[in-house]
Order: sequence, then structure tokens, then C-alpha cells
Amino acid sequence: MNGPYSGEAGQTRIAGKQRFIIFAACFSLVTLAVLGRYGYLMLFPQEHTRPALSGHSGGRGPIFDRNGRILALESRMGDITLWRPLMEDAGELSRELAPFLEQSPEEILNRITNSQSDFMYLRRNVNASTVNLVEAAITEGRLRGVSVEPVPGRIYPERYLAAQIVGFVGNDNAGLAGVEFAFNRELAPQPRMTLGSRDRRAGSQLFLTLDINVQHILEGIAGRVLAQTNAEAVMFMAMDPRNGDILGSVSLPGFDPNDIRRSSEISRMDRPAIWAFEPGSVFKIFSLAALMEAGAIAEDTLFFCPGYYERITPRGERIVINCMAAHGWVRAREITIVSCNAGAAHAADQLSAQLFHDHLRDFGFGARTGAGNPGETAGILQPAGRWSERSRPTISMGQEIAVSALQMLKAATAIANDGVLVPPRIVSHVVTADGQAQVFVPGPPRRVLSPDTSRAMRRYMMDTTSSLGTGWRAYVEDLSLGVKTGTAQMIDPRTGAYSPTDFISSVIAVLPAENPSLVLYLVIVRPQGEFLAGRIAAPPIREAADALINYLGIPRGRNPQIAHSGAISIPALSHLTVNEVVPDFSGAAKRQLVPLLARSDLRMQIHGDGWVARQSPAPGTPLTSDTVIVLELE
Repeated sequence: MNGPYSGEAGQTRIAGKQRFIIFAACFSLVTLAVLGRYGYLMLFPQEHTRPALSGHSGGRGPIFDRNGRILALESRMGDITLWRPLMEDAGELSRELAPFLEQSPEEILNRITNSQSDFMYLRRNVNASTVNLVEAAITEGRLRGVSVEPVPGRIYPERYLAAQIVGFVGNDNAGLAGVEFAFNRELAPQPRMTLGSRDRRAGSQLFLTLDINVQHILEGIAGRVLAQTNAEAVMFMAMDPRNGDILGSVSLPGFDPNDIRRSSEISRMDRPAIWAFEPGSVFKIFSLAALMEAGAIAEDTLFFCPGYYERITPRGERIVINCMAAHGWVRAREITIVSCNAGAAHAADQLSAQLFHDHLRDFGFGARTGAGNPGETAGILQPAGRWSERSRPTISMGQEIAVSALQMLKAATAIANDGVLVPPRIVSHVVTADGQAQVFVPGPPRRVLSPDTSRAMRRYMMDTTSSLGTGWRAYVEDLSLGVKTGTAQMIDPRTGAYSPTDFISSVIAVLPAENPSLVLYLVIVRPQGEFLAGRIAAPPIREAADALINYLGIPRGRNPQIAHSGAISIPALSHLTVNEVVPDFSGAAKRQLVPLLARSDLRMQIHGDGWVARQSPAPGTPLTSDTVIVLELE
């Protein structure tokens, strides 16, 4: 039979029609399901479209200090939106919204009328109290067209305190700075699959090494220093050298992470970790320790300081480094106490550039500490092959090298721990949602100095707080405190030379000096007026030490003031012999001149104390009965 659907062609048409019927039925079912779901959501939007807020199982993890004080936590926040087709009167709505949005009615009206879209965000990430007020107004039938989109937010109860360390989050509740950024992966909610659904597991809890009480003390003192010196910035840090825990880290001026809009980029900078600078004479404790450890100098090695360092290089270059005074004969102890540039420079000449570089590298200079701060600088320590003839003497006194405050604290642990370097850390541990604790370890301790070298440096630092030293204003009567001061010239970016007016004043301290459990480091950037570190940075160190030993329970013990005549013991010098010509008295101590005063054949006048800085007549002048030798001491 030959019908219309007979044969292969007919069978193909039947199969095609069946496929069409099946496709149409499936499409109808899907359409009905979508329309049904849409209608359900329109009838019950609050139950199924509002995301969970604070307290839900998938929130961002909180941040605590070492004692459990809350520094950051999840909060109920919201975005205020407008659907313009439902709006009745733009002017009236703008006036009602003004107190909620903290904007003028005119500003709000301008945004509404100029919007190119029917949907717009009026304000994002408003706090919980504002969300409640807006929702109450909507419930009362006001604010037609306005809605609240709940979003997870972040609040920082301590506000300015340690803000650069903690950081802040963006509109998507992801970390943008500080440990919020560095540990965003741990803090953020984690995806979790459950039977038949997919939800989020809460983020981990982050515990910092900071102690909020220590932070309060340091920030209070740093704030007063900033106001009194009218400085550009102040950094103040405290660390336990035994385990590397950063107990306090201050960077002023600061900001409130609850209100990022009113902050500046410079106020959000974690200066102690990010900013690299020339440390100045504070660095001498590390350069001298490196030279002693390398065997280039010993504790009794003498160098002569006539008030400057001078050397002619093999190529004929004349290198001159000035000192604050003519210190005469000095050892490592005196170089530290009076901060002698010439003595440090001469000492650095005793070691090759490569070995000097390697020992400084052992302290951690030129490398990141890995403490947990995002954006940390490595500082600048050029390879020895790129050093000039001037590099060794200038680096020994804290120039031609750039460091961070974190690096200085790390290096100080080797001085404090009898030679063992301990990496610093800002994060103590992380606790996951299921209760598993993960300790943060930036690196293993390692020995870089012998116990004898580190103990010698601590003795010198303790002597610096005596009446002879540059740090005498840091002296605490019943505490053995070791310090080193530094006043560094800053580079003028316009000229590329050292500025005559811009300085960095700093002091580093270890206490108790015999067995340190605390390291303090204060840096004052571009103070106005007085700039010498011994005068403006040493007193705040004393104040902080006095307060922190009480809070931390550090034992007090009598630290007697060093009794000293003011003269430094030096060997007898043959050039003090006076015969037929005037000798060279440069650098001679006052007590060496006493025997000459008893001679009846010499007429001498001595002015000042210390060591001979200037004389008249010049050396080599023939002596006559009328010759009067005038010596000026400093």
C-alpha cells in the first residue's frame, strides 16, 4: 500500500512530529515552573531573597588581640537602593532620606534626577542602626521605592587603635589592607557542600600578637610626641625579643577603618613595615656588633677622632665624614656612648666590604621579615660588589642603607637574646571554624652573634643612659635600660643631597639590659624645631619603659648611675713631649696636660674640657721664652 506516510519518508515525518511534541511539552513544563517560581518570589520576597547577616554560620571571621579583645567583627549592614518607577515625589523623598544618608536633600535630589537608570544605589554599607531606621520608615509606608539590600559588613570597635595593622574591607567584605587583606583567605567564609544544598562555613578567627593595653600606652605617648614636635609622622613599636611577638605597633597619623572615606592614603600606610629609611646612628650597634663578631675589632681596639674621619682613596678621592665633636681616642664602647661617627668609620675600614655586607645581611637587613604585614619592604642593602670606597664608613653610621622599623626590631633580637635572631610576627594563630588552631611561625630562630658580643653591646647601650651618653634622658632610676640614639639627615628629593632641615630622630631600647624581655623603637619623621634624638626621642622612651614595665610585670632593679671622671683612659703618647718646638696636641686628654702645667719653662693656657680640638701656635713652631701655648678642649 502506497499511502501518504508509507515508506522511509513517512516514517521520518512521524518521528519528527513526535520529537516536536516532546520538545513542546518539556518547554511548557519549564515555562510553567519558572513562572510559578517567579510568582512565589513575588508573593514571599522577604523569606527567600534576603541573605543572612551577622550571626549566620557563614560570616567573616573576627580578629582579636592576644588577650581576646575584639578588633574586627561581622556586622549587620545594608545597601540603600531606589527603584524610581515606584517613587512618588523626588523632592519629598530627598528630604526624608537626608538624615538617613547624611547628605543634603539637594545632593540626593540631584543624584536621583540625573540617574540614567531606574535602579540606583543611594548609599552602600550603612550601619545597622541606619538599616533599622530605614526599614522602620518603609514599614510605616514612607520612602516609596526605597529598599534595603542586607549585606555582610565589618565594624572595628577600637577605631583608630592599631588600624594600619588590622586593615579594612571593601564593599564585597573582602580584605583590602592590613591583616584583613593578608589573611583574607583564612578570614573569608568557606564554601561547604551539604546533603542536597550548598552553604558557607564561617571564616577562621585570627588572633594577633598585639596587646591592646600596650597599644594604648604607645599610641598615647606617640600622639603627644607628634603634637609636641609637629612632625610629619611618628612610629613607635614594642616587641618581646624572646619569641618575636609584636606587642604594639603605632603609625601616626592614623585613621578610623569604620570610615575609610575620611582617611588619606598616607594615614592608612603601615609605616613600620612598608616605609624604608636611613636609620642614622642607631645602626651603629649593629655595625659595631658585626665588626666585633667578624674579629675585625676587639673591645679594646682604639681609634682616634679629631672631630672628623678623613681618608684618601687609591684613586685620589678624599672622603670626609664629620663628627659632632672631637672625641679623641675611642673604643667600641665610646663610639656607642657618644655616637662617634669617625670611630665607627675607622672601625668599618678594618673589614672587607663583602664580609661586612654578609654580617649585616645575617641581621636580616635587605630582606623582608615575613612578620605578616602585607606590602612589607625589603629595605635597601646593596650587594658588596656595588659599594663605593665610601660605602663601608657611611653604612657603619647608618647612611647608604635603608631599613624598616620591623627590620630594626628583628635585628635587635640578636642583641637582646645573647646572639640569637628571632623573626618578628604580628599574627599569633588562626582558629578554624571546626576549632583547629594553626600557629603562625614566620621562620626559625638562628644564631648570628656570640653571647660575648651581644652582651658587650648591651653594656655599651646601658652606659649610653649614663651622664656621659647621648641617651641620658632615657635613664630610668630603678631599671637597667640600654639605648642607642640616632639623628639622621633625610635626602631632599629635589636636590638628591642630604637636607639641612629634614631629619629622622630615633631611639632603640632593650630592657632589662641584663636579660631583655622588651625592645622599644621610636622614630620621629621630620620634627620641626629641635631634632636631636637624645633630646626629643629619649624622654618618650623613658616614659614608655616606665609604664610598660609596670603593666607587663617586668622586675625593677636598681640601675646605678655610672660614675666617671669624663676622661677616657688612653695610652701615653710620645708627641706630648715638649722640647724645642711646639708639638701636635690634637686629641690629647686634659689629664695628659697636667704634668706640662708644672713646668716653669712653659707658658700654657687651657680652655674647656675633654680633648684638644684646636691649638696655637701651630705644631712645629719654635719655642721661645715669650711663647704662650693656647689649647682649646672639647
